Amino acid sequence: MIRTKRIYARPSGDDGARILVDRLWPRGVSKEEARLDRWEKDLAPTNELRRWFGHDPAKWEEFLRRYRAELAGKGEDLARLRREAIDATVTLLYAARDEEHNNAVALKRYIEEE
Repeated sequence: MIRTKRIYARPSGDDGARILVDRLWPRGVSKEEARLDRWEKDLAPTNELRRWFGHDPAKWEEFLRRYRAELAGKGEDLARLRREAIDATVTLLYAARDEEHNNAVALKRYIEEE
């Protein structure tokens, strides 16, 4: 099972493996507070795509298309996440305020559709 969650929300025992999927470390969060299992920077959108998107919901569909193109070259990392999610809960963490239009939601969708 794959879940998404803001990194600013309290960690929970239901989170399973906590994986940060942002390229930048979230402001104001210490590594102890984050309680990460790992940080997958390489699965985050490139800086160029991240800046272009700017969390603008009007750009969401185009962001999904471009992000999917970037993810196409990340087969090994994606396969690892898929395997983990089959055996246990994986929570993809993100810093964005928008809980519906962010890269963790897009990544979850991509993994589940593949």
